[in-house]
Amino acid sequence: MACCLATILVFSPGYLSHDSLYQLKQAIGMEPLSDWHPPVMSLAWRALIAVTGTPASMAVLQSVIFWAAIWVIACCVQDFTGSRSGALAVLGAGVLPHVLTFVGVVWKDVHMAFALLVTSAIALSGLRLRADRRAPRWALFSLGVLFLVYAILVRKNAVFAAIPVFVMLVLALWGKPAPRIWIITTAALVLGLVASTVAISVAARPVKTSQVSQIMLDDLLHVLSVQELESAAVSPNLRERLVAAAKECDRVNALSDTYWTCYGRGKHGPFTAVAHTDQISSLWVREMIRHVPGYLQYRLEIFSKFLFESRYQYHPGIAANDLRLELHHPRLGRALQTYVDGAARDLPVLFAGWFWLTIAVVLAVRPGSGTFAMPVRALGISAAAYVLAYLPILPVTNYRYMYWSAIACTVGVLLCRLGRGTADVRVDPSQAEARGRQGRTRQDCIDLDRRSGSSR
Repeated sequence: MACCLATILVFSPGYLSHDSLYQLKQAIGMEPLSDWHPPVMSLAWRALIAVTGTPASMAVLQSVIFWAAIWVIACCVQDFTGSRSGALAVLGAGVLPHVLTFVGVVWKDVHMAFALLVTSAIALSGLRLRADRRAPRWALFSLGVLFLVYAILVRKNAVFAAIPVFVMLVLALWGKPAPRIWIITTAALVLGLVASTVAISVAARPVKTSQVSQIMLDDLLHVLSVQELESAAVSPNLRERLVAAAKECDRVNALSDTYWTCYGRGKHGPFTAVAHTDQISSLWVREMIRHVPGYLQYRLEIFSKFLFESRYQYHPGIAANDLRLELHHPRLGRALQTYVDGAARDLPVLFAGWFWLTIAVVLAVRPGSGTFAMPVRALGISAAAYVLAYLPILPVTNYRYMYWSAIACTVGVLLCRLGRGTADVRVDPSQAEARGRQGRTRQDCIDLDRRSGSSR
């Protein structure tokens, strides 16, 4: 509670980038709802504002969810290991600079990371269930699926990180699930995703922005030469824009994020679709097939910078806005910035993509033994899959895109270390049921013997 309240105080009313402010304006009705950012976050924010009357409620909710998840994991560690110091180490992970830095920043990346963290905490709680507790098991599974669905809805590529966490959830709750359990649980997750997506599309009707064009522009402007763009089979207006953007990218040395730095943004301003999206898509398909080596080289160059030269380890407060939003405690914000920036300077490995990818692979391959071996392996696979999934779609080399992987690896390393020497106490439900039948049969025999002796 102390950590949660302190986090709320430092970040109040929530750190907001231009992306965050745009989603807030959608939440309060100043901007039409669009799919540039998944609309589920703006809809959730709208509901919070309706209940609380303040946009600061989102940052408060983030802090509560984050620290609640950390607390549940710490309680599980203490229950299984009997180590109070181990439980406190898990709580201490929440104040590490590479974890604390974004806790109060209202970003979809943070929402996705915290939703997956909560699901992981639910899975660890499932390890504590007795095999005969069917109702709590399905209740925990339903809650876990709810957070998994939100994680995928709020960040499309979260599906790569969510699948290992989903497997962890099922294995933690059922031990050795029968094929029927896998079918039911997988169907529940898919149904939840489909139903939620359809409901949002039908009820909210977000404006289509074709955001994938942003990635296509990056590829076209950096894989094709200016001469090739000048002869591209597109409309004269689009050809002129592409050539001008390529020259501008070269002038400002912009390797990615060309929608914002080179192209001139959307047809109707920032966060709107560019003109001729259908022609851009067709051109991308034709040219990337013809320039496979160049495409791979460009994507590997971007990805290498993501792994070895990541930036934006801290978001400085609230961006300039016309909503009159500003930090409530700017000096606390500057203290946090000193803490995070100092760590990034003195311990840069904490914010390095290659470091967390390496840790993730190690956890996936060598999760250790004991109670936490399965969750550790799942967290490692999830962290690695999420980082690698950015190879073809990375828009810019920011630390925020590896935030979940850093959290998952931090928790995974702690669980791997603290779980050594503990036994796997899970009991397979089918085995428990068989043991129960054996026990009842044995008790029936004893009762029969007693009645026979009494009659004699």
